[in-house]
Amino acid sequence: QVQLVESGGGVVQPGGSLRLSCAAAGFTFDYYAISWFRQAPGKEREGVSCISSSDNSTYYADSVKGRFTISRDNAKNTVYLQMNSLKPEDTAVYYCATDLYCSEGYFPVRGLHWGQGTQVTVSS
Repeated sequence: QVQLVESGGGVVQPGGSLRLSCAAAGFTFDYYAISWFRQAPGKEREGVSCISSSDNSTYYADSVKGRFTISRDNAKNTVYLQMNSLKPEDTAVYYCATDLYCSEGYFPVRGLHWGQGTQVTVSS
């Protein structure tokens, strides 16, 4: 059974940092690209970032480029999202999702399996 469990969310002041984790189980982690999405109240879900399985290529939404960094540790079956210089508009529930791949032409991905999400609130 595929499981994706997000953690690391919380409340942070503008300009602060958080590191989200997505722990995976139940599938061959190395074979899958992993993405982060977010959804704020009343807004559509947004693809934030993706890291490929083949060569660890990374992709980012324009809204987070230069502030967020995605990485993966295949030995721990975990993907991370380091979020720096956080803004109030980054407030959302953040989800991780699997897909077979991601690329310049396929980001954001559709997503095959999804986690339950972790809340990030940026507020003074």
